[in-house]
Amino acid sequence: MTDPWPEAPEPLPSPVVDNHCHLDHRIKGGLLIDVDDALDRAAAVNVTRIVQVGCDLEGSHWAVRTAREQPSVVATVALHPNEAPRLAAEGTLEQALEEIDTLAADEAVRGVGETGLDYFRTGPDGREAQHLSFREHIRMAHRHDRTLVIHDREAHDDVLRVLDEEGMPPRTVMHCFSGDEQFARECLDRGAYLSFAGTVTFKNAETLRNALRVTPRDRILVETDAPFLTPTPHRGRPNASFLVPLTVRFMAGIAGISVDELCRDIVANTDRAFGGPWPDRI
Repeated sequence: MTDPWPEAPEPLPSPVVDNHCHLDHRIKGGLLIDVDDALDRAAAVNVTRIVQVGCDLEGSHWAVRTAREQPSVVATVALHPNEAPRLAAEGTLEQALEEIDTLAADEAVRGVGETGLDYFRTGPDGREAQHLSFREHIRMAHRHDRTLVIHDREAHDDVLRVLDEEGMPPRTVMHCFSGDEQFARECLDRGAYLSFAGTVTFKNAETLRNALRVTPRDRILVETDAPFLTPTPHRGRPNASFLVPLTVRFMAGIAGISVDELCRDIVANTDRAFGGPWPDRI
């Protein structure tokens, strides 16, 4: 079988963390990701730790199990914003939120998310369910002292409004930051960390690069959102944590610092953002 993955980039000079990954998702052709292989490939380029992100009940349970089995992995649990309207239509949203709340108490879990609002894939009819779910996830983050991981797609103003009304958790990550410089400042003023994915390398992403330029070094995170959002020059191929070096090197150039400096910043920031370090894989 042909290897579906792009060629591995040059290893980073210092370890970094991929703070948002979906190892449970299948890639093109329906291929299931081999977790051990994915972690080995990542470690080989100095991406030594991963946050496995839950998006539904099945995925959240999977994230917790994997975090228990893999020392380099921690979990987040949640119902994705686009999952909420579907569950509400079935009449099971409240029950699902209760199950996520139970999972959030597990010691393998560092975050609640990805939660938030998505006005791109869900129309006005589904927004009430999204808002209810988002508010409940924020309350879980407060209740269990977990990091809040926010998915925000074309809903900037309402995301900030809900956060202001519910109270921003002390550790909040804007996953795959997608706003402009002004929105970045709004999030930063509230204490959020901004996480940049492979999209920052895209040719048409100058607005996003401007947001990175105004982000203080102690608030920058990096992620893949793998197997999605593969950085240049491998767009169209499956993404994976071992491709983080492409994004980090690009970001260092935009931020005007050395790659090693950015790596060290990312590690320190990730540890703060997710409640402290966790062991590297042995």
